Amino acid sequence: MKIFATLSVLAVSVCFSGHLAAAEPARPNVVYIMADDLGIGDVKCYGGDRCAVETPGFDRLAAEGVKFTDAHVVTSVCIPSRLAIMTGRYPWRFVAPRPDGQWAFLRPRMDVEQFTIADLMQQSGYRTAYSGKWHLGTEMVTTNEAVQGIGNVDYLQPLRIGPNDYGFSRSMILPGSLDMFPYVFVRDHRFVGDVTATKGWSAFNRQGPAAEDFEDTQVLDTITSEAEQFIAAAAKDQEPEPFFLYVGLTSPHTPISPSEAFEGKSELGLYGDFLMETDDCVKRVLDALDRHGLADNTLVIATSDHGPAAYAGNIREATFGQLEALEEKGHDANLDYRGYKFSIYEGGLRVPFVARWPKVAAAGEECRELIGLQDLMATLAEITGADLGDSRGVDSVSWLSLLKNPKSGPVRESMIMTSGSSFAIRKGQWKLIVDPGSGCAGKYGNRPTSDEAWAAAIEIFGDKPAPADLRKAPFVQLYHMRKDPGEWNDYAANFPPRVATMLALLEEQVKNGRSNAGPALSNDGDVDIFQGAPKRFMKK
Repeated sequence: MKIFATLSVLAVSVCFSGHLAAAEPARPNVVYIMADDLGIGDVKCYGGDRCAVETPGFDRLAAEGVKFTDAHVVTSVCIPSRLAIMTGRYPWRFVAPRPDGQWAFLRPRMDVEQFTIADLMQQSGYRTAYSGKWHLGTEMVTTNEAVQGIGNVDYLQPLRIGPNDYGFSRSMILPGSLDMFPYVFVRDHRFVGDVTATKGWSAFNRQGPAAEDFEDTQVLDTITSEAEQFIAAAAKDQEPEPFFLYVGLTSPHTPISPSEAFEGKSELGLYGDFLMETDDCVKRVLDALDRHGLADNTLVIATSDHGPAAYAGNIREATFGQLEALEEKGHDANLDYRGYKFSIYEGGLRVPFVARWPKVAAAGEECRELIGLQDLMATLAEITGADLGDSRGVDSVSWLSLLKNPKSGPVRESMIMTSGSSFAIRKGQWKLIVDPGSGCAGKYGNRPTSDEAWAAAIEIFGDKPAPADLRKAPFVQLYHMRKDPGEWNDYAANFPPRVATMLALLEEQVKNGRSNAGPALSNDGDVDIFQGAPKRFMKK
């Protein structure tokens, strides 16, 4: 099936290439840089005076390209956010593997036959590479029949399943987050170094298997150096193919581990140091493109996998409320947006997103239209001329027109988003949340907690709700994002018809197995948009 798909896509690409060359430059190189837990206010070109650090890398991209101010992840949780970006499909349409491994021992989140953005680019004639945090699962060789974990992985054997099975011809990854063991790089499915140590880092101090020479403060430099080397190698070829490079930074996710070169550099403190090093990775990639004469026809995107973590800050140990403490120092990681990572509110979902393509994109402009990170699939398909058919990128919509003309009008009217347990949908400027609270337990600083919100809603309602009651206030929330970006004025009780209409649209897009144009498909399993309702608060 993949061979047939390859021939089909290549045929379309060849037919399209003549038209593209006449209309605009040859197909660009593409570099996609994704930070981890970076808040929209953690970037100077978004935060302005409310951002206490300098971010020349992101700022240069914004000055030379387009700054999107209504860009969203599909979920405020790391793994499903990355799954949606890779596939152009909402993550709740997939079924997670069972049994599963702990932390970075987790098993693959998608079947090897799943079509990815790397497949798209590879089949369109691109060389493809991945450098950095993966966190989409691997299959490791174990010494027994148990699920991979501490004590049973054979680190001398290559991965059975990893990035190279999903369209990346070259990869150098960290299996999970920097505070999740095993702490070891994997290059083209082979573990790097002797995994014979036990280590753990600040923040949560999760002790687990590690390579002897692995150090948390060196990871960002390693990831970025790999990206620089790939760019240099691509530039040396006499007749280079265009390339697609995905750079997954591990910061400013905990542990807050700036390198020696950056520690003490920021007046904000440790968190500011780490932000500056995160941004320097972006700057280094841009400098590499300049150095090798590739900048003019390279599309560079820099963004984050979701909003910032409330427990990250100047104290190395994970300590809730740290971001609020930074506000007293003049740094607002979330600006006016409510909530943090794991939340259904904008602070967990709205992210910085800047894109530059000098020969095509507008320069120094701002786009206020709604886009999602899962839209990368359709955008790359339009750029390369590939045909996604009816079953690929089913929740992805191209934003290429907005890159060329940020004021050309909306490319999507609606988008579904989730927290760890709750659903929300945007339609135009309205946002409906299918939950009375933050959409999470509140363990990580979000308020109101699930228990607080449901108890308050039941007190207003006067009784435990039946399933039909969950479709209206006070068990849902409705906000107007342009008038009330902080989500403090709930209109759900004032506009029942709008609530009903948006809820019906959400249910339709869930049921159809897709949210963009095309024939209805199936989800991989059952999906319940009211899954956030705790059973103990419901009528039996």
